[in-house]
Amino acid sequence: MSEYEKMIAGQLYDASQPELVTLLIKARKLARRYNQTDEDEVEKIEAILKELLPNSENLPAMQAPIYFDYGCNTRFGKFCATNFNFTCLDVCPVTIGDNVLFGPNVTIATPMHPLLPEERNVRQREDGSYYALEYAKPITIGDSCWIAANVVVCGGVTIGEGCVIGAGSVVTRDIPPHSLAAGNPCRVIREVTEKDRMK
Repeated sequence: MSEYEKMIAGQLYDASQPELVTLLIKARKLARRYNQTDEDEVEKIEAILKELLPNSENLPAMQAPIYFDYGCNTRFGKFCATNFNFTCLDVCPVTIGDNVLFGPNVTIATPMHPLLPEERNVRQREDGSYYALEYAKPITIGDSCWIAANVVVCGGVTIGEGCVIGAGSVVTRDIPPHSLAAGNPCRVIREVTEKDRMK
């Protein structure tokens, strides 16, 4: 398996391998270019996002600045929007459904590091160069979710459709569909029901 295949599969991999470094640098450059655009530069914005998010047929509305590790590992559904400082460490697949809203300063973090220091620490190759091993867990966010300001979604988590995740939450475990959840760690407070209708 290539290091990319290991990474996507959630296995230990070496992020310093040339293939991965090339992909990472490309995504970082595209994000920096995006962050230097103005909202009225519609064609430029669309061109950058198409290159940064090639697996998203429907491009999200993204308020700069944005940050991605790879971009190509993230798929947005229809009618998604992110506020300022959206950070997506998409080492493993990140799947986002339709009509998902992200508040400012949301972080999607798939990377994981071994718990034992001897597995986590930097190592030296025979040629004298250094590297470390890491792995990742995928993240899935269902349709019609609202992820409020300053939320962190950790690797391996699935957030069911129709959920609201309260501001400042750290989501470390799955959240069932149609839940209002908040806290650190994030916990379900109650179900979102017809009683919540604004009318």
